[in-house]
Amino acid sequence: MENCYRFYRNTSCDYFPCHKVKSEEEFNCMFCYCPLYFLEECGGNYVYNDRIKDCSNCLIPHSPNGYDYINEKLMTENIKRRNKYK
Repeated sequence: MENCYRFYRNTSCDYFPCHKVKSEEEFNCMFCYCPLYFLEECGGNYVYNDRIKDCSNCLIPHSPNGYDYINEKLMTENIKRRNKYK
């Protein structure tokens, strides 16, 4: 599989797909749990319910380009934090 480190589908998962999507063929399971959850401004479609971040309407981690988006966002955040403490 080409680019298998960026995209895979786990169709045997009991929760697949864990979000309502138009195409299960493009559903990416690479980030079952989003590594951007801790960011205030992750760029996703989220709401706060009693101070708890609810990301159930966000499909960024499950999109075909989610891997690239998440890695870019993490790199940008790491650079910002590193520069803050210089």
